[in-house]
Amino acid sequence: MDEVQVTTRLQHHQLTNAQVWSADGQSLVYDLRPAQHLFTSQCVEKIHVETGKVTEIYRASKGAHVGVITAHPQINDRFVCIHGPESPDDEWHYDVHHRRGVILSSGKVETLDACDITPPFTLGALRGGSHVHMFSQEGDRISFTYNDHVMRQRAVEEDQRNVAIALPYHPVTVLNKAPREHDGSHFCVVVSQTTLAPQPGSDQISRAFEEGWIGHQGYINELGERQRWALAFIGETVSVTGHSVPEIFIVDLPDDFTAYQHAGDQPIEGTERCLPAPPAGIVQRRLTFSDGVGVALQPRHWLRSSPDGRLIAFLMADLNDIIQLWVISPNGGLPQQSTQGYHDVQSAFTWHPLGKAITFVLNNQIVIYDLTLDTIVPLTTKTSTAPCAEAVVWSPKGDKIAFMRDIGGFRQIFTVTTTELYWC
Repeated sequence: MDEVQVTTRLQHHQLTNAQVWSADGQSLVYDLRPAQHLFTSQCVEKIHVETGKVTEIYRASKGAHVGVITAHPQINDRFVCIHGPESPDDEWHYDVHHRRGVILSSGKVETLDACDITPPFTLGALRGGSHVHMFSQEGDRISFTYNDHVMRQRAVEEDQRNVAIALPYHPVTVLNKAPREHDGSHFCVVVSQTTLAPQPGSDQISRAFEEGWIGHQGYINELGERQRWALAFIGETVSVTGHSVPEIFIVDLPDDFTAYQHAGDQPIEGTERCLPAPPAGIVQRRLTFSDGVGVALQPRHWLRSSPDGRLIAFLMADLNDIIQLWVISPNGGLPQQSTQGYHDVQSAFTWHPLGKAITFVLNNQIVIYDLTLDTIVPLTTKTSTAPCAEAVVWSPKGDKIAFMRDIGGFRQIFTVTTTELYWC
């Protein structure tokens, strides 16, 4: 297959790990940070993959930066991205606990997550920074990772990364606003549970991250019933020998919006001494017990479920210490090794829109792992330098895959066409 270079301007173009295609599959969205590790992009754009037409979606002002943009799966002109603080200063500048999500739609900008950092805290608001926002398949709910300003003021280690969601229940208004506090369009809650000092050998975790929605319509549980809403994420456990071991966890989420208002043992909105807590009835469940191997943290990847919700894909080393693609059921059980090669999987991955296959970088090539045929299908020629690891993203129609290469010191966006076997 011939790959096509989509962007050509002499600047960096950064794709997010998923949801970078417009709903109609015609355009790609990205930010313009000057380097992968620098969050200093001033705007987010989209480019039509056939015509090359570039459209600026949004430009920040007052010294703020924006990036990590994702596209609504059903609506063409609707996006969400990270927004840094306006008028940053020594006390409040861009950091993991000083950022928010914004929804961009038809030229309008709407803050997603309300922020309340002074007690009494507000139900439905958060107290810090949200990151890598992912729409559910319908696009009405959004997941993200979260860091807490209030706990970080106490001690850096008390700001444990968690997974949170934004619900279209009702907008959240923060009363008696202090500087840096703001309202939000969605009702937000933390859904993971972390512990400052996990007990060795237990299911307690110190961090929750790299989450993914389960299925387009949830999954079928062990009782044969449909669990409509669920998220999988990586949780950092501690082994009996005291080592950090990333494992896979899942939380089943209620359908009813009002259920998210009922507190469990700790307040949903948090206190001055504790993080915001999951609502009552949300219990995280451990799926993998890797005997110390752990989910691979490099290459960085996000857990991604098959569209039908039957399988969660992840990366983990095999017995020969080679990073392979694995899958596991949301109901648990033993994980199944998918790839069997002699080369490490080198990137994040995404599923075919109908669940036929998974695409990623292997042996410096964009490849497809076909689940039905149990085989690797190379799509690009092997090059001396691998495509970039952060994003290999299948289009909604299954006909193209988007990825990035470093060309002449700049990160450029490419696409490669798949075989007709994978077109939807």
